[in-house]
This record gives sequence, C-alpha cells and structure tokens, in this order.
Amino acid sequence: MYAALAMPVCGGWGSILYYQHRVDFDTPIEETVGAMADLIKAGKVRYLGLSEASAATLERAWQGASDCGAAERVFAMEARCRDARNLAAARRLGVSLVPYSPLGRGFLSGVWSKLGEIPEGDRRRDMPRFQGGNFEQNIRMVEALKGIAKRRGVTPAQLALAWVLAQGDDIVPIPGTKRRKYLEENVAAVDIVLSAAELQEISTSFPVEAVAGTRYPVPHMPRVND
Repeated sequence: MYAALAMPVCGGWGSILYYQHRVDFDTPIEETVGAMADLIKAGKVRYLGLSEASAATLERAWQGASDCGAAERVFAMEARCRDARNLAAARRLGVSLVPYSPLGRGFLSGVWSKLGEIPEGDRRRDMPRFQGGNFEQNIRMVEALKGIAKRRGVTPAQLALAWVLAQGDDIVPIPGTKRRKYLEENVAAVDIVLSAAELQEISTSFPVEAVAGTRYPVPHMPRVND
C-alpha cells in the first residue's frame, strides 16, 4: 500500500512525501525503496516514507542515503521500549518520526472507564488491549494520567500529545479525529510544556511495556514489522 501526501519533513511544510504504508515481507526493502527513489529522480516526489518499519528495516532501507525521509510508527507513552529503538534509528538516519495513534486509539484520552462504554461494533473491541483483564489493568494507568492532567488544567489527551511532542522537534504526531472539538483540543497541546518532574511522573505512571495486550489481534501480529 502506498500513499502520497504533504507533510512537514525535515523542517519544511508542503513537501510531497511518498509512503509505503506496510512493509512487504515478500520483497527486500532495498528493492522497494530503490523503486520509490526513482520517483524522486523523476521529480514526482520530494521524500520517501516507510510506515510500520522496524529499526532494522529502516537501517537497511536508508543506509547511505542522503535524502531525508519519514518513519511512521506507533509512538506513545504506553509502550516505549520498542518505540525508543525506532526513534533512535530514525535519528541516526536523519529521518523524521511520524507517530500515528499517539493517543493509543483513544485509550489515552481518558474517555472510557469501563469496557461497556466502548460502543458495540467498534473495532477496538477486537483489540487485546481493550479486552477483559487487559482493559482493567490498562485503565488503572490511565486514571493516573487523568490525575496529572487535572493538576495541569488540561485533558488527558492533551497531556499524552504533549508527552510525545516533548520527545524532540523531529517528531510530528498525527492524532486522528472526526470531530472539530477534538481537533482543536489536539492542536492546543503544542502549547503545553511539561517539566522534567512531570515527564518523570508520567514515565512512572506508564512503566516501559507495562500495557497489557498486543496492539493488534494476535493473528495479525506476524504481519507487523517490529
């Protein structure tokens, strides 16, 4: 799956970024990126991006490359061990990190306190993090996040986005929403500056890899390039 879009890449807005949205396990990544790079040579796109590519795949894809690109990955406070490896690889390569689902598919927004509050038919009900004991364990950490947010006078979603933004200027999160209210709320997070003590408190509330359950149903996980 491929897509072209305008994104802030390497400090400039409006540059056309061409993504491979999932790594093709049947084709060497070097071959894929080589074919995509032909579009740069033809003047049709400015930058290349990879989505859901592991640190090792990023290293192979852009080894020796001079053009800036973007790596789209899940990057949020609730699971940071693997995320940190991908961020480090992106920085070694001069690649911007584009975190999708920085609110954990709404999990970090604090809008739910009980599993039954998630509507029937919502695809999140099929995801292990939103099921049974996993949900109960995870929601306890969200309650801690809500306490920190209340002290700051912001929403839990804004706090979660502020945490992502605090990790570096080379990070451009793309939270999704269908409502103007939440769009405006998300944008306002750029003005929230977290202190070192607050960042440490958030890290303590969300220990590395403490969230229960995989982010996709187990049968789908082998297709994720982690």
